[in-house]
Amino acid sequence: MSDYNVNLKKLVEYAASRGLIGDRDRIWAINRLLEVLKEDTYEDPGETDRDTPLETILDELVEFARKKGLADEGNVAHDLFDTKLMACLTPRPSEVENVFRALYRESPEKATDYYYKLSRDTDYIRTARVARDVKWTAETEYGTLDITINRSKPEKDPKAIAAAKLAPQAGYPKCALCKENEGYAGRINAAARGNHRIIPVTINGSDWFMQYSPYVYYNEHCIVFNSVHTPMKIEKATVGKLFDFVKLFPHYFVGSNADLPIVGGSILSHDHFQGGRYTFAMEKAPVEEKTVFRGFEDVEAGLVKWPMSVIRLRGEDTGRIADLMDRILYAWRGYTDEKAFIYAETDGEKHNTLNPIARFRDGRFELDLVLRNNITTPEHPLGYYHPHAELHHIKKENIGLIEAMGLAILPARLVDELDAVNRAMLEGRDLRADPQTALHADWAEEILARRGKPESYEKNAVVLREEVGAVFAKVLEHAGVFKRDAAGKEAFRRFLAYADGI
Repeated sequence: MSDYNVNLKKLVEYAASRGLIGDRDRIWAINRLLEVLKEDTYEDPGETDRDTPLETILDELVEFARKKGLADEGNVAHDLFDTKLMACLTPRPSEVENVFRALYRESPEKATDYYYKLSRDTDYIRTARVARDVKWTAETEYGTLDITINRSKPEKDPKAIAAAKLAPQAGYPKCALCKENEGYAGRINAAARGNHRIIPVTINGSDWFMQYSPYVYYNEHCIVFNSVHTPMKIEKATVGKLFDFVKLFPHYFVGSNADLPIVGGSILSHDHFQGGRYTFAMEKAPVEEKTVFRGFEDVEAGLVKWPMSVIRLRGEDTGRIADLMDRILYAWRGYTDEKAFIYAETDGEKHNTLNPIARFRDGRFELDLVLRNNITTPEHPLGYYHPHAELHHIKKENIGLIEAMGLAILPARLVDELDAVNRAMLEGRDLRADPQTALHADWAEEILARRGKPESYEKNAVVLREEVGAVFAKVLEHAGVFKRDAAGKEAFRRFLAYADGI
């Protein structure tokens, strides 16, 4: 008997055990899967191992498809095909929405619990891959930071990159966030989304959708996106949308990436937010200096003890918070302080924007405003308020919303590089002689001088994780527009005075 029979039986049993299909749907599901595999017959193999991981079942079916010439080699082709299989077992969008609405009438938490589980069970959220991410926490003066090395999102292999370059640049869907991705089969240069389901939400009187990230960086990492493919824009209405979402899902936070390059997110062409059920270090950080804005005495305001420059607003009236945010944003957009190296614009290019993050906490609405500036200099071509070159061995990429809140998303290369650094330190080898350790040589030598020769691989692994956390804290300090020293705090106060006078 061919192995595909066994794996089809396992896959259908998996779907039934997760509630993706009912008992009545088993034969129908087998036939849909046979169609994808281009097989005409099926023979029930009898009892099968019900403990086989979903990833293993899908891998074996994709390999079967490759041998038949139905799937190409490489990670991208694999994901296109295994998603096609899971799409056969994923409920229709209307079914998902109906269940979600019914559960929402009981409680928002029940609705999102169902939706998150569905997204994991259908393998839209690549649970097995997310489990490969390396995660730890680091204690700093700003609290406990989250450190992750992202290994879950597969890198494109050279063949896929070449094929994507040659593939026609279709305009459908327009981007990875558009609603047209729901159920889309995908192609070499567009992710497969056959098992993707989105939930309509109305915020600020407009149509938006909610989904989860396929490679969740934290618990219930959701994306909220405009139904229209329209560019990112931070404005007063943004805060209205954020708070409307929080009112719908008070157990979630939601925030927006900035709307300028370098300090913005990876997709600036489609207006969207990120949220979820997670408490970041920034939320736990206390207000270290209170302030009052004229005419807004009913809104609590203060500066947060955080490496980046954060103004926290709290109150019961979201409209009042939005009005105050609008004043602060207007002031910041046009603010220049040469003494603090802050320029609103240079050569006609605007530099100032912010990240707004909304939540409902302790019976009140809360809005954190992270001030951002994307100016570049010859010494810092990637951004002056960006990780500087001496930190690039750990973090070179842009600092977006998630990292601004205290969760580092570090490149997968660090798994092997930190291992190599650890062994070189332990054995006393020349750190500059190996390409894997040369990038980290200055850093590792400074650690050795300060903390001494390591006792063992295991103990030094702990040390290196602590030191990576310290680097991430510095990364955030570099991204802060007002520095944490006396001069920086005084400069921050000058801006508050300026905003208060508008």
